[in-house]
Amino acid sequence: MCAKRVNEIKSLFVDENTETHVHTYPKICIEEKYEALKTLNFAINLTQKQVYIHQHYRTLFNNTNINLTHAYEHAQQQTHLFTPLFQQLKPAGFTIPSYGCANMTNVETMLMLVEAFRFDASFGTELVVHNSLTMRPIYDCGTDKQKEKYLPKMANYELMGAFGLTEPEIGSDAANLLTTATPVQGGWLLNGKKRWIGGAITAHVVLVWARNEKTNNINGFLVDTNTPGYSTTKIENKFTLRIVQNANIILENCFVPEENRFPTEGFGATTKSLQSSRAMIAFGCTGLLLGAYERAVTYCTKRHQFNKPLVSFQLVQEKLMRVLASVQSTMLTSLHIAKLMDCDEAEMKQIALAKATCSRLCREGASLCREVCGGNGVVADYGVIISMLDAEGMYTYEGTYDINTLISARSIFGVNAIR
Repeated sequence: MCAKRVNEIKSLFVDENTETHVHTYPKICIEEKYEALKTLNFAINLTQKQVYIHQHYRTLFNNTNINLTHAYEHAQQQTHLFTPLFQQLKPAGFTIPSYGCANMTNVETMLMLVEAFRFDASFGTELVVHNSLTMRPIYDCGTDKQKEKYLPKMANYELMGAFGLTEPEIGSDAANLLTTATPVQGGWLLNGKKRWIGGAITAHVVLVWARNEKTNNINGFLVDTNTPGYSTTKIENKFTLRIVQNANIILENCFVPEENRFPTEGFGATTKSLQSSRAMIAFGCTGLLLGAYERAVTYCTKRHQFNKPLVSFQLVQEKLMRVLASVQSTMLTSLHIAKLMDCDEAEMKQIALAKATCSRLCREGASLCREVCGGNGVVADYGVIISMLDAEGMYTYEGTYDINTLISARSIFGVNAIR
């Protein structure tokens, strides 16, 4: 075959634009005209103050130059990389109005979390675990002494928290916990195991839920992680939210003073806290999907094949528009739930349905974003494979998709189909 013909064939597959520039993950370098929320004119739904707050967080995360690719490849917790971001976001506590906490509205919190998860879902998850899953129950259920002891330092990110509910044998069936709390002089001895506890290895305090052997009710205990009898091991070989170090917790005659036990037994007092944290993950799914879409658009507008950009092909356009429609749906759902929460009108049936829906659309959309990036889509540098894998975790934690749909249906129809 003559050289001229070889070059003609080669030109069909390779030109000066076929090698797409790689931006260090989690950097998103999308052109402004392609930004999803500008395309959707989402700002029309917000007040001027909310637009300003949203832009503040977008700018903060856009200007954060850290490389998490290595951390994902080796499943390392990059706490030293996240610390400057935590400091820029303080005070912590989201909607908690006192003890030096942020006193944000739920809409403001939603806008922050969308941007945090757009940036990186591992970072966003650690943010929610500390602010919502740990701090909020202390504020809602703790004694004044417990609040004064923990919340000011947690608001300043001096103390980091984690939430210990799930066990090796108990997942969705949280009412039947096996971890026990035995009353002894001056306090309680905790014995049992916890699993999938995000941030437990580096946390300073963990909210552990255990069965009171005296009353057979579930109690909450604030366990300082330097307490004898408390130990952790990292869960290895996890392929979602890899920077979050999920851990096994082992409690062996771990003594917790009475002053560290929540005064009210059962989960009833934590209803608002659990609703809030579930809503926060719905917001996070929205942000993850937004980031996946904008990374995919960046790739498809710059990558050329057959002498034209990928975005000019019909199938690519259809897939990207399907994802953009899901971004629109999840953004509006998240905003609606946040507004209901600010009016104190949100119920678990609405929040559970929102979490289920946002996580499903996130999972489906992230997969499409990986797909349109072709072979390069499985390389971490482009970010979409990270989004796809992280979406699996988001689909599962804070109640699986199935459990959340059944919780919502139970409330609507009055029939318990979970068991």
